Amino acid sequence: MATECGMRGSDQVTGSLFSSVDLEERVPARHPLRKIRAVINDALRSLDADFDWLYAGEGHPSIAPERLIRASLLQILDTIRSERQLMEQRDYNLLFRWFVGLGIDNAVWVPTVFSKNRDRLLTTDMARRIMPPFWRIAKLHRCCRKIISRSTAPW
Repeated sequence: MATECGMRGSDQVTGSLFSSVDLEERVPARHPLRKIRAVINDALRSLDADFDWLYAGEGHPSIAPERLIRASLLQILDTIRSERQLMEQRDYNLLFRWFVGLGIDNAVWVPTVFSKNRDRLLTTDMARRIMPPFWRIAKLHRCCRKIISRSTAPW
């Protein structure tokens, strides 16, 4: 391995660096997912008390139900075939991280943990309460499906 010599820079990998990426600023103001996220966040805020009732006050914290729902919605909207692919996309796609509510440095969930947490949430009565906002979003989605698919495609 060559050492630094004179003005030649180093090609050595330094690991993680400090980053000041604000995901909110990286998503264009007119991106269709902004409107969808606003609608779902309003609906989720109305379910806060229900979420509090579902989860125990002690024990190991689970994935926030709001994040589970946003991630599931993203999987549906972008037709991602599996939880494993969803987690992979969320690992490197800044738009997906923003939509779900994860920061740039937050760890991505293990697919099986995501699936178990989501299934546990959706097998309760909560699934019926969540559906009306999903229908509103489905109507919104019909209007902007091509835009979403193009803008979130990894290629």
